Amino acid sequence: MSDKRLIVVALGGNAISQPHQEGNVGEQFENSNVTARQLADLVDQGHHLVITHGNGPQIGNFLLRNEVAAGEIYPLPMEVAVAHVQGGMGFMIAQTLTNELDRRKHDRVVNTFITTVLVDLADPAFLNPTKPVGRVLNQDEAVRYRYNDGWQTREVEPGKFRRVVPSPNPIRIMEIDAIRRAVDGGDMIVACGGGGIPVARDPDNGLHGVAAVIDKDLASALLATELDVDTIMFLTAVDRVAVNFGKPDQRDIEHMTVAQARQWLDEGQFPAGSMGPKIQGAINFLEASKKPGASAIIGALGKAADARKGKTGTRITKA
Repeated sequence: MSDKRLIVVALGGNAISQPHQEGNVGEQFENSNVTARQLADLVDQGHHLVITHGNGPQIGNFLLRNEVAAGEIYPLPMEVAVAHVQGGMGFMIAQTLTNELDRRKHDRVVNTFITTVLVDLADPAFLNPTKPVGRVLNQDEAVRYRYNDGWQTREVEPGKFRRVVPSPNPIRIMEIDAIRRAVDGGDMIVACGGGGIPVARDPDNGLHGVAAVIDKDLASALLATELDVDTIMFLTAVDRVAVNFGKPDQRDIEHMTVAQARQWLDEGQFPAGSMGPKIQGAINFLEASKKPGASAIIGALGKAADARKGKTGTRITKA
């Protein structure tokens, strides 16, 4: 397959769950259907897709089920929870996109890869957990979970606490050879859901899961690098990346170079909780790519096809 047609598409959280919704399965399927239409527009343009996605609201709900069911049934460790959510969300995205492609006379079945991603236990992130997961806790609950379950918690607002876990850098996608064979064979796939299931290697016992969250944008960038694609798309809720966001002198950026992206990132223009990981993912991909014409696109999910054509979105290039 020509890699000119191959795109890694990283879906943001709005692709499956909207902030104002309960986030039940019916709503997730409705949102997945809307997302499938945007992805199918890219296929209509002649592109072959490898799709990744976030899982923030879904993993939060799964962990809440763990808490509610405590005392009635055994809890699941976080890495197993990530695997469950990855499978469920991959099923929804693959099914709705398969159906949409069928309606458009594309004879394709979208497959989901349950994906594990290697991390290093020596990563500094394990010494400073920063990724909030699960529901908001009061002080008594935070103390109880720290004492009984070994959770690390952080006060996010006065009197409000969240569990925090490490967010280490992804090193290797363990299933990359199988993913590459599937893509080379013409399969359209969903992979690295929620950033992948974090695993570490023990010299004596081999691979084992770890209680951590891998940023899905960084995992998507690694996947794009490993597949040697020309383009990665980060689809989110905004039309373009902006500097001085929310200020009177806000400026939307149509194009930036890697050097500009890194400068603005270092200046704090792109916060870690929003645009920062997408910009860092774009930088990682472009610096690793051997292709002079490689690009990263950040744009609105509802305008995916237009962003690919350059009509909207922010395009980041090497120079």
